[in-house]
Amino acid sequence: MSRAYVFPGQGAQVIGMGAALAEAFPAARAVFDEVDAALGEKLSSLIWEGDAETLTRTENAQPALMATSLAAFRALESEGLGLEGVAFVAGHSLGEYSALCAAGALGLSDAARLLRLRGRAMQEAVPAGQGAMAALLGVDFAAAAAIAADAAQGEVCQAANDNDPAQVVISGHAAAVERAMTLAKERGAKRAVALPVSAPFHCALMQPAAETMHAALAEARIVAPAVPVVTNVTAAPESDPERIRTLLVEQVTGSVRWRESVAAMAGLGVTEFWEIGAGKALSGMIRRIDKGAATRAIGTPEDVAAAKG
Repeated sequence: MSRAYVFPGQGAQVIGMGAALAEAFPAARAVFDEVDAALGEKLSSLIWEGDAETLTRTENAQPALMATSLAAFRALESEGLGLEGVAFVAGHSLGEYSALCAAGALGLSDAARLLRLRGRAMQEAVPAGQGAMAALLGVDFAAAAAIAADAAQGEVCQAANDNDPAQVVISGHAAAVERAMTLAKERGAKRAVALPVSAPFHCALMQPAAETMHAALAEARIVAPAVPVVTNVTAAPESDPERIRTLLVEQVTGSVRWRESVAAMAGLGVTEFWEIGAGKALSGMIRRIDKGAATRAIGTPEDVAAAKG
């Protein structure tokens, strides 16, 4: 049975995530300590005891989710369930940094600092209220992309996240996204749901953030991962450090090709997907993409114990 480890993106954050792991596993605790030191602040206190609104700020949510994922991964590793037998790693948006870190391509401190910068740059790329994102349910990627293009009317409106066969997220100028939601319902979408996000991610409006990340990633140390990383931009396994560096920049404005990524891993023999970190959103998507896939979420000490079997 071939396995992939997958890492969640923004939206999975919740106060208290990873606290039990840190208490139960010294290796997990060490992750939070290193992230705190890298950022020069007690992000762990915000994660475990802070308020949800502050945690949800993009500049906090991104490093916090990565830290929680890596804590879960290190807990698994300490129980003999590291990358042995894992064919691929992948992550949804910021989760790609978690995947790269777990695979040894990116250092933990570097990942924390890059995600703090990425979150801040994405937040600042578009003035508050000018951008929006919405989930279109019951339409596939091609239909969603056509709806977005027709709704743009000279503004930016793009299909941003191809999550699963019946859920596509669109992103762009607020008025264009509003038009797309109306159009989607006219064209047979089951629902069009505005998302509670602070900026329009994964579209052309994020170009200023992409430029910030280009400069930062040029200085970052990236090495070949221990197992290939299936990237958001290509939906294919990548191992070349310079290619990975380029794709992390392109990812800021590019679509998250999650449906294709999961299908690609399944096509390469993966039958079991372990979601490492907060929440179970990816597991639901994976089962809708590949009905035969087995999924497991690893976010608590009990999950680690059950995985060890």
